[in-house]
Amino acid sequence: MKREYWFILIAVAITFPALALRLTGAHPYPLLGILFFGAAIVAAAFILSWATEVAQVDISQNLALILLALVAVLPEYVVDLYFAWTAAADPAYTTYALANMTGANRLLIGLGWPLLVFVFYFKFRKAEISLEGRRSIDIFWLGVVTLYCFLIPLKGRLDVWDAAILFFFFVCYTYHAARAGVEEPELVGPPAEIAKLPTAPRRLATAALFIFSAGAILASAEPFAESLIGSGRIIGIDEFFLVQWLAPLATESPEIVVTLLLVLRGLPSMGLGALISAKVNQWSLLVGAVPVVYLLSHIFHHGSFVWHMDLDARQVEEIVLTAAQSLYALSVIINFRFRLSEAVILGFLFFSQLIGTMLLEEFGYHQVVAPFHYGYSALYILMAIIILAQQRRWVTTVTRRAWRPGSASQDEPG
Repeated sequence: MKREYWFILIAVAITFPALALRLTGAHPYPLLGILFFGAAIVAAAFILSWATEVAQVDISQNLALILLALVAVLPEYVVDLYFAWTAAADPAYTTYALANMTGANRLLIGLGWPLLVFVFYFKFRKAEISLEGRRSIDIFWLGVVTLYCFLIPLKGRLDVWDAAILFFFFVCYTYHAARAGVEEPELVGPPAEIAKLPTAPRRLATAALFIFSAGAILASAEPFAESLIGSGRIIGIDEFFLVQWLAPLATESPEIVVTLLLVLRGLPSMGLGALISAKVNQWSLLVGAVPVVYLLSHIFHHGSFVWHMDLDARQVEEIVLTAAQSLYALSVIINFRFRLSEAVILGFLFFSQLIGTMLLEEFGYHQVVAPFHYGYSALYILMAIIILAQQRRWVTTVTRRAWRPGSASQDEPG
C-alpha cells in the first residue's frame, strides 16, 4: 500500500476514540475531551480537505468553486454555530458565539499569511509572493466584506439582515470568481493518489471521505466545545480565550498545511490565493450564519422570532480588532504583492497583541484589555489608511479588474 493511503487510514483511526465516546455516551474529563475531540476534528478536517481537492476532478469548475468555499469553513461552522444554537437556550453561551469566528479570522491572517512568505523565502530565497491578476476578485470582495463588518460593532448587534447582505456578497463573489475561471487543481499527497483511480472508484472514495469526515466533525463539535469551556473553568484559563484560539488552531491547521505544500512545490500565489479566498468565505458565510442559527434555535426552543443577536462589549471589541486587522492585510496586498517585510509586520502585530492580551489577563489587568485591543485596532486602521492612500491607483485597478472578468484573469502579477 502506498504511503499516501496510510495517511488516510491514520487520519481515520485518529477519529475513532472520539466517535466511540459519542456512541457510548461517555463524558471524558474535559482536558481529555479537548485531546480526543480536538484530534478528531483536525483529522476529519484533513480528510475533508483531501476529498474536496479530489472532487475538482469530477465536477464543473463553477460548482467546484462553490463547493470549495462551503467546505472550507465547515470545521469553523460546527464549533461556532454550536454556541450560537445553544445561546438561544442558555444566554451564558452568547459571549462565545463569535469567539471562534474572530479567532479563526485573525489566525488565518496573522499566522497563515506570514507563514507562507517565510517558507517561500527560506525555500527559494525570494522575498515576496506575487499574485495573478485574477486575484483582484478576492481582494475586492475582501475589501467589501471587511468594510461592511465595521458596521456590525457600530450597531452593537448582529442581525438576520446582516446575514442576508453577507450571503449576497458571497454569491456575488462566487459569481465573479466563476466568470474569471479557476486554475487547474494542483493535487499533492493523498488527493493525487485518489485522483489516479478509475472514475467510479474515485467518485465512490470521494463521497465516502466526504460523508465520514463531515460526520466526524459534526459528532465532535459539541463535546469539543464543552470540553474547552470545562477545561477553562478547571485550570483557571479564560474560557473565551480557549474557544477563540484553541478551536481555530484545530480547524485551520489542515488548510494552512495544504497551502504550505503548494508553496513548497513552487506555487506560492496559489497557496496565498487560497487563504485570501478562505478569509472572504469566513467573513461572509460564517459571520452571516451565526444570527440565522440563533434565530432558528429561538424558534425551536421558545417558539419565538428573534431577528438579531445583541453583542456584549467583548464581542464588539473583538470584531473591531478583527476587521481592523483585515483592513491592514488588504492594504498590503492591494498591489498584488506580499513582501517579507510586510509579513514580518503582520505576524509581529498579531503575536504581540495576542501575547500582550494573555499577560494582561494573567496579571489581573482585565480592565486594560479593551483599551489595549482598541489601541491595536487604531494602529491597524491608521497604517491601512496610509498605505491605501499611497497605493490609491491600485484600488482603482483592483475594482476595475474585479468587475471585468477578462482583465481579472490575466496571469501577470499586478
